[in-house]
Amino acid sequence: MATFSVSRSAFIPAPAEHIYPHVIGFRSWLNWSPWEGIDPSMQRAYSGPVEGVGAKYAWKGNGRAGAGTMEIVDAVEPSRIELRLEFTKPMKAVNPTTFTFVPEGSGTRVTWTMQGENKGVARVFALFMNMDKLVGGDFEKGLAQLAAVVAAED
Repeated sequence: MATFSVSRSAFIPAPAEHIYPHVIGFRSWLNWSPWEGIDPSMQRAYSGPVEGVGAKYAWKGNGRAGAGTMEIVDAVEPSRIELRLEFTKPMKAVNPTTFTFVPEGSGTRVTWTMQGENKGVARVFALFMNMDKLVGGDFEKGLAQLAAVVAAED
């Protein structure tokens, strides 16, 4: 499999305008990201604007947390946020990632999608590991935690 796509969505009973601010700024991810608890001593660095296009986040942690950077490369408030996610450890990879916020009934359907290519070591890894199974559960956990943060605010 040369490419992959992992996508999860969740209904959050709030308007997109209440959810979007929790995703558009990386400092807010501390409250809901499924990976924040993996390494209590993880190093974080923020650069660029606090939120929106150009906002950057870098992390460096233990073997499970790995290391990499994220940058918001496009945003249409309150419907879409596109990120450039780059892993430097444990494997090098660039994974375009998108959040969409679509009104649905009394709330919003939030979809989190990550795409990538299986090259080099990742191609061999893909023979044994399914990226959907590897990351999908984290996306589900993150969306549930995002919903809880939004609910606590409203």
